[in-house]
Amino acid sequence: MTLADLLAALNAGETIPGGSPGHAVMHETSQEALRIAGELNAGYHPPARVRQLLAELTGRPVDETVTLFPPFTADFGKNIRLGARVFINSGCRFQDQGGISIGDDCLIGHNAVIATLQHGMQPSKRADLIPSPVILGRNVWLGANVTVLPGVTIGDDSVVGAGSVVTKDIPAGVIAVGSPARVIRALPT
Repeated sequence: MTLADLLAALNAGETIPGGSPGHAVMHETSQEALRIAGELNAGYHPPARVRQLLAELTGRPVDETVTLFPPFTADFGKNIRLGARVFINSGCRFQDQGGISIGDDCLIGHNAVIATLQHGMQPSKRADLIPSPVILGRNVWLGANVTVLPGVTIGDDSVVGAGSVVTKDIPAGVIAVGSPARVIRALPT
């Protein structure tokens, strides 16, 4: 199985059985992501070099308006899509096998975690990996220490308060807080 085959399976929502050829490719790709993250986090780099390393990690161009403050880790890297004018603050961790799409003008606060994989619940299937994408619309703001769980979509212009755990979709134009995150009010238009 190639990386392209694995990405196609992940993006189709197919379960990747533990010990399978897809699982092996995922681990090989993760080793590359760890290497790149190690370089990214090893010391100061000017913004252009940070974007260059981020492009190497994701395997796609990164807009010159994207800002990332290390440290940053992604345990796969190849299934992250970043819009323009995205800001990712320090300490963020992306588990991106299932796909992470971040729209234009998003702000990601310190230590945010975005997870896109679940494991099989049945003990004999626990090593199986079940991908579900996370989608952040345009102009989403995740506060510090927010965790976004697999399969969640957050609508355009919404804000998720610091420390929240997002377990379900959040509509556009609202503020959501808590664990689990709940909408507390609409944003002014």
